[in-house]
Amino acid sequence: MDPVVQLAVPVVLLVVLVLLLRWTWTPRRGRSLVARTPRRGDPGEYGLLVPVAAPADAAESVRLTAVLESAGIRCTVVDTTQGPRLMVWPDSAASARRLLREPQKDGGGPAGC
Repeated sequence: MDPVVQLAVPVVLLVVLVLLLRWTWTPRRGRSLVARTPRRGDPGEYGLLVPVAAPADAAESVRLTAVLESAGIRCTVVDTTQGPRLMVWPDSAASARRLLREPQKDGGGPAGC
């Protein structure tokens, strides 16, 4: 093989690798492919999601999530600056709050937000 080709192939591969890494790790807002460290926000900073409950601990958040999911309501628990919040989509908020106000069969009380 020609010595020029033997030198050119690794150099081209190195340039392509550098360009891919630079594109991946570019710190420009919204263009990096690397996940940023999540930060806590106020309960109102989570887009369309609205808070429906403020669980006191992880066990309560699991219990409340199970109640909503058994009723077919999609939810998520987020750690906000004001503590953990159970968030749902706006069209499900009223029914989620109603479900969470009802006493549960296991004797657990409601958790308001």
